[in-house]
Amino acid sequence: MKALRQIGSLTFVAGLFVSIFAGMPWAVVAADDPVVPWWLRAAIFALLGGILVVLTTLAIEQRKAGGAVEPPEVAEAETDILLLNSDRVPGRETREILGLVQGHTVFAIWLGKDLSAIVRLILGGELTEYTEMMGSARTTATNRMASAAESLGADAVINVRYMTTSVIGSAAELLVYGTAVKLGE
Repeated sequence: MKALRQIGSLTFVAGLFVSIFAGMPWAVVAADDPVVPWWLRAAIFALLGGILVVLTTLAIEQRKAGGAVEPPEVAEAETDILLLNSDRVPGRETREILGLVQGHTVFAIWLGKDLSAIVRLILGGELTEYTEMMGSARTTATNRMASAAESLGADAVINVRYMTTSVIGSAAELLVYGTAVKLGE
């Protein structure tokens, strides 16, 4: 089903771009000739057909799942650095504070997935496209912060905090920051 939805999304995007970037200039140049060429008709049918395929596949998936969608699996950050959102590590002494470390990224999803998410807004349910996007952004930013801490020789990052901001459209900024520290025994 997901592959069919991807094909529908690609068809929609292709039809949209041909209609806008070729169809509109053609309409301006050939305004006196009302006959619509075959390629513009095909682009419009691709645009509408793509939307129909996406709508149909999402409706079928929701009906099969009974409205519940399995959350997507997102790989967690892999690092030897201990990451905590508390101000100290239980049972360990903070020997040295190395300073602020951060990781940052801006993620977006392509227009086809954005279309699927818009349809889910109408039908209801989890916007898995955005869940996957934010999970990937979180992992990327966390890995960057952990790398910065490792380059300082840190054993842990304490007071870890995440911030997200909408940048434009479906793009989101994710910042993770914390205090890199060396631990004693």
